[in-house]
Amino acid sequence: MKKQFKLGVIGCGQNAVSVLRGVVLSDFIKEKKIIVSDKDENALDSINYLGVRTTLDYAFVAQNSEFLLIAVNSKDFVEVCKELSDIRPEKIISVMDGLTKSEIKNAFGLGVIKVARCTMDLPCSIGSGVIAIDMSDFNKSTDDTDFISNVFGNLGTVVSVEENKLNSISAVCGNSVYGLMLADSLISAGEKQGLTKHEAKIVAAQSLLGTAELIQREDCTVDELVMQACKNGNFAIGAIKSLQDNCFNRIVSEAVEACILRLVGSK
Repeated sequence: MKKQFKLGVIGCGQNAVSVLRGVVLSDFIKEKKIIVSDKDENALDSINYLGVRTTLDYAFVAQNSEFLLIAVNSKDFVEVCKELSDIRPEKIISVMDGLTKSEIKNAFGLGVIKVARCTMDLPCSIGSGVIAIDMSDFNKSTDDTDFISNVFGNLGTVVSVEENKLNSISAVCGNSVYGLMLADSLISAGEKQGLTKHEAKIVAAQSLLGTAELIQREDCTVDELVMQACKNGNFAIGAIKSLQDNCFNRIVSEAVEACILRLVGSK
């Protein structure tokens, strides 16, 4: 039986709002075909400008939506399942960190449930993020896989991967904290060297943005780009030596490992 809504969303946090903005403002899904539920009325009021239908009733959303996007914190998933105890959604998209597809299916009692599991990072809020998705459950339907890809297509770069790589991708992205903390350190260092905060922010942000574009566009390795940077301005060798002496690579590697441990233990 055809559902009233194409996309139902449970949870109205940052990730959900990013998705909603992407699909509505791009006109990929008409507002009247989307329904959103959250227990926080203020959160629902904050998306009134998008024109989507809202409700406090999780069960109504699950019963009447073809695709159910679950965007609550992992620790709140148990409460969601309690409200949906008599409902078996057929097509689920999860943006919950740490919860596997099997765990989600088991929570709903298996059946014919298909689950696409997705990770997102902070820049998705401005359409410049990284979205990694395992949608292998939907591989027999190109209509379904195309729909899921397009839901996230306006939020940044979509990467289709196996589920066992999702935590690694989340950890490498780190929800962008690596770049943000590096930018903050560069801004502080710039101020220490006589720049205003505004000047340092512009320089640091543009340098990181340009570096990201350079990595994507060039065919050579990052190591080769580092060598090229040193040739173009050998003063950079001083920075490299200081970073190496302070075990920069080890610090980053340990941060990624800590992120994975946090993901695994987040349930």
